[in-house]
Amino acid sequence: MKLLKILALPLLLLNLVACGNNDSDRLRVGVMAGPEADLMKVAADKALADFGLEVELIEFSDYISPNVALADGSLDLNAFQHEPYLNSMISDRNFALQKVASTFVYPIGGYSKTLTKLEDLKAGDKVAIPNDPTNEARALLLLDQQGYIGLDDATNLEATPSNVIANPLGLQFIELDAAQLPRSLDDVAVAFINSTYSVPAGLIPTRDALVVESKESPYVNLIVSRIDNADDPRIAQLVQSYQTSEVIQKAEELFKGAAVAGW
Repeated sequence: MKLLKILALPLLLLNLVACGNNDSDRLRVGVMAGPEADLMKVAADKALADFGLEVELIEFSDYISPNVALADGSLDLNAFQHEPYLNSMISDRNFALQKVASTFVYPIGGYSKTLTKLEDLKAGDKVAIPNDPTNEARALLLLDQQGYIGLDDATNLEATPSNVIANPLGLQFIELDAAQLPRSLDDVAVAFINSTYSVPAGLIPTRDALVVESKESPYVNLIVSRIDNADDPRIAQLVQSYQTSEVIQKAEELFKGAAVAGW
């Protein structure tokens, strides 16, 4: 009977159990697979050394599941999103989530295999942009700032192609999952890619981007909890372990200047 019950559990829960035991003293943290997970691993190791806190990292490859898992209690925290995206998820899905700390700004940049500068864009060119609400806006706001399109509201942090009211080149926007954008470079003139995905693909914003978001971006990433567990002292311990020189040093190694500490 116990075996049958285990087999009947949802796939997500099975994945979480497979990553480690469900010890109530272990802090379960959702992260994006790749270099962001590597940064949190440094913080987790420091939390274990300094506080005896065990941290279990659960890796994701999309921007929806980590908030779903946090909201339903499968996670205690996640660390992958910026505040505009968090606010949109709270508004759209009524998630009882809140920011507890800041991590890094990962600038979005425009990359190309065929253009050497953004001014080489031609009429009708295809431009790939992230398909999640706020990262899509980051790309469009950057194009608006550069004068290639006009938005109906240049302060709208949730702009979509429907908000484009001027497009003199008739650029075609291809909306893709953020993780797929590096692969789109063979098929589009320009792809706007977050550092989270550009750096693992060998694309460094300060070196390879035709245009890059400034360091004053409002899109600093966050550590996020539920409202009902925000005062858990283990969370404060993990935040203290994350906001350290060791994590900054690892970020420099992994992102080669493309991650800016936001605390």
